[in-house]
Amino acid sequence: MKTLNVISLILVILGGLNWLSVGLFEYDVVSELFGGSTEVGSKIVYIVVGVAAIWALSFFTKVTRDD
Repeated sequence: MKTLNVISLILVILGGLNWLSVGLFEYDVVSELFGGSTEVGSKIVYIVVGVAAIWALSFFTKVTRDD
């Protein structure tokens, strides 16, 4: 499970950095790599990052827990 958590966190961070580049520079790295946001490769990346973000929601219970 720890490996899955680390992978999820990395994907969420990379997705956030991509959105940062979109917001600041209007440059979508994923779209650029795969030839457009409607291409299959881009959609797969967006879906994987989205699933990782959903998985990362489970981190809230770990972060907010009082030990």
